[in-house]
Amino acid sequence: MRADLVDSKDFAIDLSSRGPSLPDHVVLQRCVSYFRNVHTTAALEAAGHRIVNCFACAWTCGNKLFGTLELEKHSIPTPRTLLSLSEDSALKSVEEVGYPAVLKPVVGSWGRMSALLKDRDAARAVIEDREYMFPLYQVYYVQQFVKRPPRDIRTFVIGNETVAAIYRYSGSTEWRTNTARGGRAEPCKVTPELNELSLRAARAMGGEFVGVDLMEGPGGLVVHEVNNTTEFKNTVPATGVDIPGMIVDYLVSIQKR
Repeated sequence: MRADLVDSKDFAIDLSSRGPSLPDHVVLQRCVSYFRNVHTTAALEAAGHRIVNCFACAWTCGNKLFGTLELEKHSIPTPRTLLSLSEDSALKSVEEVGYPAVLKPVVGSWGRMSALLKDRDAARAVIEDREYMFPLYQVYYVQQFVKRPPRDIRTFVIGNETVAAIYRYSGSTEWRTNTARGGRAEPCKVTPELNELSLRAARAMGGEFVGVDLMEGPGGLVVHEVNNTTEFKNTVPATGVDIPGMIVDYLVSIQKR
């Protein structure tokens, strides 16, 4: 099976052409830019290619609001989340969920622009700043802060299997658990409960290869995000699971169908 690497910055496709230029071509979408990802995926799907993950999955996972709505639709436990579209209503939403609360951009990764609001003064200052930013940041996605151990869980779903899981511990001076911010990865056992919830979340998004982020809340596991271009460079050494090899095997298997 031949594989070609394509840089999204070099991507060009004739949208006026009819039919696929490469019939039955399987494409693994790894572009971390949300907007490049969804637009190239849409164009490639229209040309007749099989994309992992598909446009619907990329569109939904790449926007935290859309992702939350889909998880709620499928009765998957999530943190309490409120949507506001103005400075005053955002502040009321924060007061509604209680302090501390978390304010996240609906599009973004690695925890960037996410803020932990510990009191009213902090909330007012952060929200006021967002009012002078790009309009996307004025979609206020306010989430309950889940009381949990200083870690979260990321699982990796390929096809119909949860192949690996890690605990992500936050750094000593950081509340976010992203390994890009100094968090550390440790292996986590894939229990039947963790497997079942991860598969449900992946299926809700229509994902074939996704990372599912979960937290251990007072009432049990909750899913707070599903990632359609999940990274695994810290997971492989922590778990010993050959995730890249398993992805290749999966792509070969669907190519042969």
